[in-house]
Amino acid sequence: MDGRRLRFHLAGINNQNFLMADEETGSWWQQVTGEAVQGPLKGRRLDLVFHDEIAFADWKREHPGGRVLRPDRVPGRLESESWEADVARLPVVVAPAKGDPLSPRELVAGIRLGESARAYPFAALRQQNPVQDALGGVPVILIVGEDGRSVRAFERRVDGGELQLFLKPASSPPVLVDAGTGSAWSFAGEAVSGPLAGKKLPKVYVLKDYWFDWKAYNPRTTVYALRSR
Repeated sequence: MDGRRLRFHLAGINNQNFLMADEETGSWWQQVTGEAVQGPLKGRRLDLVFHDEIAFADWKREHPGGRVLRPDRVPGRLESESWEADVARLPVVVAPAKGDPLSPRELVAGIRLGESARAYPFAALRQQNPVQDALGGVPVILIVGEDGRSVRAFERRVDGGELQLFLKPASSPPVLVDAGTGSAWSFAGEAVSGPLAGKKLPKVYVLKDYWFDWKAYNPRTTVYALRSR
């Protein structure tokens, strides 16, 4: 922040969302937004760094020489194997709104582009994989991996042209094909064959989150609804 390196540690939980404190100023920061919510740096926001939440098999295939961080074996520092189930039983702080389209703990893939935000329920993504959409004037595509949990999003534009992409039947790992050139695209968003080979789709930041949490930080969000192909 302002050229100063900050070191963070767990400070607590706010609405089931990680709070971290920096050791240099004692400010508390919200995980999901990167914003300081208390302390000398209140109101400041950390720069967002692109991240990927995918199956290890996908990551290993794309990075065969990659290294894996060894888990911290300090007692009490790791969550139990039942952590997700335990958290699911905790009460939701944000009360469901009347007519809410989703249940509080429905898993969504959230995208925000400029002032526009949209939640894509995983049930819809799995049923209509891939999903082509437009958000904030940007054509996007979301694709779910073979595990049904890994999801990536990209802009559907290359060299100023908009692509129409479809999933190649029975492809494993998933392969996309664009209707215009017949080029084949990998799960990493790179054209691996055809006239556009070597081109890459611009990555779009996507956040896997519970509906109640996504809605709390994106109050004007819309929800993607299944549409006919």
